[in-house]
Amino acid sequence: MEQYFSAEFWRTFNLNVFNWIINTLPSLLFVFFLACVSQWLFRRVTRRLQLTMMKAAQYSRLEESLEEKEKRVNTLINVIRQSGKIVIWVVFILIMLREVNIDIAPILASAGIVGLAIGFGAQEFVRDFISGFFLLIENQIREGDVVVINDTAGLVEKIALRTIILRDFTGTVHIFQSGKINTLSNRTKDWSAAVFDIGVAYKEDVDKVKDVMLEVGDELAKDEAFSGAILEPLEVLGVDRFDESAVIIKARFKTKPGEQWRLGRAYNERLKKRFDTEGIEIPFPQRTIYLGDTGAAQTPDAPKKHPLEKS
Repeated sequence: MEQYFSAEFWRTFNLNVFNWIINTLPSLLFVFFLACVSQWLFRRVTRRLQLTMMKAAQYSRLEESLEEKEKRVNTLINVIRQSGKIVIWVVFILIMLREVNIDIAPILASAGIVGLAIGFGAQEFVRDFISGFFLLIENQIREGDVVVINDTAGLVEKIALRTIILRDFTGTVHIFQSGKINTLSNRTKDWSAAVFDIGVAYKEDVDKVKDVMLEVGDELAKDEAFSGAILEPLEVLGVDRFDESAVIIKARFKTKPGEQWRLGRAYNERLKKRFDTEGIEIPFPQRTIYLGDTGAAQTPDAPKKHPLEKS
């Protein structure tokens, strides 16, 4: 043990450390500096690219609103940034290994063999990347969209080539692999619609109800808080179906993407107040029961006396 801690050992150790600090450490720091500068430059380039794409989108002939075009550009730029960051740091690690005298040739040579093995063993992983690539290229989904993926609805918070992250109304985060998306419904693509199924009593005048619905729709369209969200006036389609206790009248507002819920709540609230003022009944389920041959009718809510109860 004494030979490992002799004066000669410490002299050699100190000399090696000194040589490493003089010869190797500066080059490692320089490579690290280059990696940081490369990442900074890449962010500047992508930011400039984003501005250029935004300007080009303003003058493009695609039948999309400016907000929709911005969503698409931001989604593509975020994917480019993630991919570029991975490439920069992989190159930086390889150079660092080379600087500390680790031969990277076997690593690069084995990368092809390992990649081939991964290709056979991780087909699902590759499928996720390919599916995510086509989702972006075909502009099916963007960050900020409200979508339904495999019967799960939520706001798209982040899109990568392999995964899509949704957050639902309760705040729960759902992560989906791109290759396992069986159904995708985008509720905020190009335009949206607030659809109403208004139930009124059978005794009500349908024409009067439709006129009231149109008047409330016009009032809402003139409100500055909602006028910018409405693309087309209220469309009353008429009697849609007959329920047990109500006549269902269907109507629709065509809105900007994502505005249908806010607009729908405001319209329902105003329509309820207007129905109360006009005396239009919004029915609730009720049923009449006929007992035997007497023809007497009794509702389920009528209390029955127990045989032993005193009158």
